Amino acid sequence: MKSFKLTVFIITIVALFSSCITTGGDISIAGHGSSQSEANLARVETAIVPLEAAGNDARGRQSEITAARRMITELEATAVADADYSGKLVAWSGRLAILEGKYSDAQRLYRQSNSTSPGNIPAVILSIRLEGDPAKRMEMIERELAIVGQRSSGVGELNIERGRALMDLARFSEAAGSFDVAFTAGLNNIYAEHYRATRDRAWDLRNTTGVSAGTLTMLGRESITWNDCIALAKNETQLLRFISGGRNLSDADLFTRLIDRGFIPFTQDITLTEWPLARPRADETVTRAGAALFIWRLYAEARGDRSLLSRYSARYATGANPRSPIADIPPLSPFFDSILGCVETEMLSLPDGRNFRPDQPIRGTELLTILRRIDNN
Repeated sequence: MKSFKLTVFIITIVALFSSCITTGGDISIAGHGSSQSEANLARVETAIVPLEAAGNDARGRQSEITAARRMITELEATAVADADYSGKLVAWSGRLAILEGKYSDAQRLYRQSNSTSPGNIPAVILSIRLEGDPAKRMEMIERELAIVGQRSSGVGELNIERGRALMDLARFSEAAGSFDVAFTAGLNNIYAEHYRATRDRAWDLRNTTGVSAGTLTMLGRESITWNDCIALAKNETQLLRFISGGRNLSDADLFTRLIDRGFIPFTQDITLTEWPLARPRADETVTRAGAALFIWRLYAEARGDRSLLSRYSARYATGANPRSPIADIPPLSPFFDSILGCVETEMLSLPDGRNFRPDQPIRGTELLTILRRIDNN
C-alpha cells in the first residue's frame, strides 16, 4: 500500500515538472513569468512614451525608434502563453508603427491586440491615437474614462490623451488639469518627465483665448524672433498704431520703422555702452534684455511719458560711482532703464531675486501677456 502511494506521488511530481517545462514555467509558480512580463512592458513603455511625447520632433529621433522596434521584435520572438501580455505588446507595437508612419500596420495591430486581449489600455490608447479628429478623440476618451471609472488602471494614460486632445482643441486650462490628474494617478514617472513641458505650455496658454491660429503656433515655441514680437503686437494689440497710423503696414516695414525709432535695439549685448553700426536681423532670437527694451519703449509710448526712458539711469547711473540694484545689469548699459522699469512695474521678474538673466530667451506667452496688459491700461 505504501509502495502504491509513493508511486502516485512520484508520478504527480513528474507530471507537474513536465507541465512547467512545456508552458515555459508559466503556471502559478509562474509569478516569476508574470513579473517578467510586466518588466518587459515597462521597458517598452519607457522607450515609446518619450517618442510619443515629442510629437513631430520624434521624426528626428530615428535611432530611438529603431531601437524600440528591435526591442519589441525580440520580445515578440519569446513565446509566452499570456493573452493579456501578448495583446499589450502588440498594442505597443502598433503605437510604435504610428511613429514610424505605418498607419495601416498600426490599424492591423490594433485589431490583433483587441482580439487577443479585449479592452487592454495600450490598445485603447492606440485606437485613440489612430483618430485624427481631436473632437472625436475627446468623445472616445470620455467614453473610455466612464468605463474605467475610478479604478487606477487606465485613468492616468487616458488623462494624458485627454490633455493632448484638449491642447489640439485650444482648451488649454482644461488640458493642464488633465495632465495634473494623470501625473497623480500612479503612472510610470516617464509620463511626468516627458509631458511636463506640454502641461506647462498648456498653463501658459490658458489666458490666450481669442488669438489667431498663427499666434497660437508662435506661442507654442520656446523662443521668439523680432518678427514674432511685431506680429504679436500688431495682431493682438493696438500698440503699434502710433507707428502705422492705422494703415496695414507689412511686418518688414514695421521692423525697419521700429529700429529707426529705437524700439528694437541694434544689439542685445548688455555689456556694450553704444550701439554698433550693424542692424539686427528680423529672424534674430529675442532675449529678455531685448524684450525689456521693446516693452518699456511701448509702455512709455502708450503713457505718453518719454521721461520713463531715463528715469532709472538718472537715479543710479550718474556720478563717479554708478551702481546697479540688479546684480547682472551694468548701470551704463543702454538696457538699464528698460530692465529696471520692467522689473519695478512687475512686467518682468528677477528669476532668482537678484539677477535678471538678460541673455535668456523670452517666451511668446509671456510677451503677449505683458503687451495685453500695456494695451488694456
